[in-house]
Amino acid sequence: MTEQNQPSATLGGHPKALYFLAFTELWERFSFYGMTSLLALYMVKQLLLPGHAEHVAGLLSLRHLFEARAPMTNLAFAAMIYGWYSGLVYFTPIAGGWIADRVLGANRTVILGALLMGAGHLAMSFDFSFLVALLLLILGSGCLKGNISAQVGSLYPAEAESLRSRGFTIFSTGINIGAVAGPLVTGTVAAIYGWHTGFGVAAVLMLVALVTYLFGQRYLPPSRPLGERRERRAALTAAERRRIWVLFAVIALTIPAEIAYPMVWSLGIIWVDQQVNLASALGTVPASWFNSVDSFGSILAAPVLLVLWRWQAGRGSEPNSLGKIAIGMVLISLAALVLAAGSALAPAPGRVAVAWALGGFLAMGLAWMYYWPTLLALVSKSAPRSVTGAMMGAAFLSPFIAHTMAGWVGSFYDQMSPATFWTMDAGIAALGAALMFALRGRLGRVLDEPLAVAAGRS
Repeated sequence: MTEQNQPSATLGGHPKALYFLAFTELWERFSFYGMTSLLALYMVKQLLLPGHAEHVAGLLSLRHLFEARAPMTNLAFAAMIYGWYSGLVYFTPIAGGWIADRVLGANRTVILGALLMGAGHLAMSFDFSFLVALLLLILGSGCLKGNISAQVGSLYPAEAESLRSRGFTIFSTGINIGAVAGPLVTGTVAAIYGWHTGFGVAAVLMLVALVTYLFGQRYLPPSRPLGERRERRAALTAAERRRIWVLFAVIALTIPAEIAYPMVWSLGIIWVDQQVNLASALGTVPASWFNSVDSFGSILAAPVLLVLWRWQAGRGSEPNSLGKIAIGMVLISLAALVLAAGSALAPAPGRVAVAWALGGFLAMGLAWMYYWPTLLALVSKSAPRSVTGAMMGAAFLSPFIAHTMAGWVGSFYDQMSPATFWTMDAGIAALGAALMFALRGRLGRVLDEPLAVAAGRS
């Protein structure tokens, strides 16, 4: 440890590094969710229309690829693009974890990711470079996303499960503050000055994230790749391999949740734009603002859950990590049913009361706080130390698979009624909850078993 680094400095019972990481992620999510709040609407309302689509490099070839089996509407094509983009954003952290563990170290890999994402947001300011922009964002997110989460986990000792979980909740609150503010700012700018200006704002905010991270370097543990440290990596024991396989099983069980919940970011915004009555005393509210609502729900839920879980921990009744993930899936299902009910009870198309949309999106935010920060904390705690970065990246396999599947599921949106679509979405989440409740006991026994003891039984 160098003198410049002060990883032991604390604030409010947590390492100071946690707050710099949280603020970095806040600004990164500000830019990311600000951009994605515009993405589906931008494609449907401008980019895929004649006069624009033919100027986008590679777009015609991509459409031919997606339409290999049958032609599709612009809405279906947009859903497929969004699904593959958001899925690949969560696939590349596996490579980012490997780069951090073996080549650059976590700190330099995060910096590289921030630079790539800034360039990607800037490229979104032009129709021609749309697909190039998505590629830069995918690569940059891969370098940044998993490694930031891994650095949070490295701040806590393995035995401090409850403190670590609260640390990830604080970190996730930073994510959600950025996710609330981003769509509001970029949506407003895009409504006044145009889509491309809104995307340009996201580029500036990504640079703010980079500056925040650089300022916090002195509080982060020194990070060098294992190869640079010239450490010989010991072979994984049978117990460690079993632990890894169980973690992969837990990650796989969150796939239904990751199909059902992020649907509100793409088709949910389209649904709001087409079906919800957005008139207000101040004029029509931009549909893109609703990409902030679920994150606002997460912010409201965070202090309540921190108090609730601390109280439950004192009474010995706090659900374990797998139980919290299962509860989150149940809440996703209920939130989707709220959207279905609003659609079914609307007096006419385009007349869904805004309260239904707000209720469903807010409930999604509560559900997210139950399952996603908990999953990251569980992987950080339980993964063998030599592969922590890679396993934190592997946690994003769930959204990778799920979001690409969600793109395919979403392509059927305009072939069924909104009420039917959201009921189907609720059923997907309910299936995941049932599987997690059924298997959590068996999986939990392996994860709770000390590795030294487990190795003796192998």
